[in-house]
Amino acid sequence: MEGHKDRVIRTEGLFKVYDDGAVSLKAVNDVSLSIEKGEFTALVGPSGSGKTTLLNLIGGLDTPTAGKVWVHEKDISGLKKNQLIDFRLYNIGFVFQAYNLVPVLTARENIEFVMLLQKVGKEERNRRVDQLLGEIGLQDKAGKRPAELSGGQQQRVAVARALASKPQFVLADEPTANLDSKTAENLLDMMAKLNMDEGMTFLFSTHDQRVIDRAKRVITLVDGSIVSDVTREKTTIEA
Repeated sequence: MEGHKDRVIRTEGLFKVYDDGAVSLKAVNDVSLSIEKGEFTALVGPSGSGKTTLLNLIGGLDTPTAGKVWVHEKDISGLKKNQLIDFRLYNIGFVFQAYNLVPVLTARENIEFVMLLQKVGKEERNRRVDQLLGEIGLQDKAGKRPAELSGGQQQRVAVARALASKPQFVLADEPTANLDSKTAENLLDMMAKLNMDEGMTFLFSTHDQRVIDRAKRVITLVDGSIVSDVTREKTTIEA
């Protein structure tokens, strides 16, 4: 099919079951979905609905009990651990609620870190880091370590780090959860601009109405299953 060349994520019959012997919990329950290039999609639902688990399965941070995940038509479900690490490194950007910055590295070094792993040349690393520091408005904080930055500044560094590797798509798990309104809006402005200007694909797990209001597509999970999948013609993404 013609549209398949623009499909970045596909899952089919995806299950994640946690079984402690006494209780069996289907954290993800028979989820099949597709995400096209350039989508700005929010995964929503109550706590415990499986949003983060589904994000982790799509990103190769966790392995499914059953079903498959394809990224650009490559089945990542059966990859060995070292193959998955390499695949994530070159294809997926991650933004976590807890930032997950390296505490001993400066903002600049944190953004550069993934590119070092990718063996990107020094000149290109410097160019990309300078560009991203400009985009997140933290040129003057480049030499600061995470402990010297506010929560919002740390999250902006985390977004820049996710984008530095030039990923196929970005997975963001509750990226605005710890941020005040103004900082959250600024962060969303930045990601919306990247989505519109560069066609960057974003998939969010979120409770935040500010994120939901901007999403072009909203997928609702309840008890690990998709109960609603709505694509909007008009959004407030340009607000």
